[in-house]
Amino acid sequence: MNLYQQIQNDIKEAMKGKDLKTLGVLRVLFSSLKNKSIDLKRELEDQEVLAAVRGDIKKLQDALQDFEKAAREDLVSKTSEELAILKTYLPPEMDEEELRGIVKKKITELNAEDMKMVGKVIGAVMADVRDKVDGSKVKKMVEELLATKKDEGKED
Repeated sequence: MNLYQQIQNDIKEAMKGKDLKTLGVLRVLFSSLKNKSIDLKRELEDQEVLAAVRGDIKKLQDALQDFEKAAREDLVSKTSEELAILKTYLPPEMDEEELRGIVKKKITELNAEDMKMVGKVIGAVMADVRDKVDGSKVKKMVEELLATKKDEGKED
């Protein structure tokens, strides 16, 4: 069963179980998936469904930050629950140590010495870990490791 069908089945289960919170989140997601499918005039592949889920998660995370700044605890709670529901459709994330190893390897392969190489390193890492890690996490780690490398170079 592909991810698109899994979401359809989960909507049915939420209806049967009268889980209105999950049902609402999944209906919004399914609506955007259906529109995308209509635009493409074909059924969506899992990668496209994942991209849509990630897009919805990104929107909710942005909204969550705004709600936290505005001290809207009611909306923070609701948005956090919606995020938890959507994240169940993502593959498990790579752990930090595994990511650190890949980033270090790419820095060495590309002979990246300073912050001018951030974009190239991020691109190389993302090619390997595209669906396993959030891009912002990769960017942060690349910048951190390149800054550390730069500091080590000054000590020599």
